[in-house]
Amino acid sequence: MVLIPSSGGAFEIVVNHQLLYSKLSTGVFPSSSEIIKRMEA
Repeated sequence: MVLIPSSGGAFEIVVNHQLLYSKLSTGVFPSSSEIIKRMEA
């Protein structure tokens, strides 16, 4: 896992070069359960 600092409210989760979640696209910070569900899928 790599944490890349950013600014401007960017929060994205990428696993194996695949974007699982983007706060920039949704405008909402995800819940822990939502992140886990997407990682399991």
